[in-house]
Amino acid sequence: MDPTLVNRLDVRVNRLDVRGSVIQDRIRDVLAAHGRMAVDPREVDSQADLYELGLTSHASVDVMLALEDAFDIEFPDEVLKKSTFASVSNIEQVVEGLAKSSA
Repeated sequence: MDPTLVNRLDVRVNRLDVRGSVIQDRIRDVLAAHGRMAVDPREVDSQADLYELGLTSHASVDVMLALEDAFDIEFPDEVLKKSTFASVSNIEQVVEGLAKSSA
């Protein structure tokens, strides 16, 4: 395989990884500031159950409002369910979808 092509593919993959991690870092910062959890959300696995780690339904509303401000998005009623905020990965997936649809 052409080494130039491999390098270009590596750069594209790395850009996607960086973009994803930036979004996830912002989500984790919002969780740390508004989630009122017993653990630091910046240190948990992206699949960890945030409710088991101390996120309450009341705190999840604060997190939602802060995410709307942080990403300039609005959560529609159909995604306002417990599973949306159950993990960093779930939140990231919804935020990315909403950001793409509002762009």
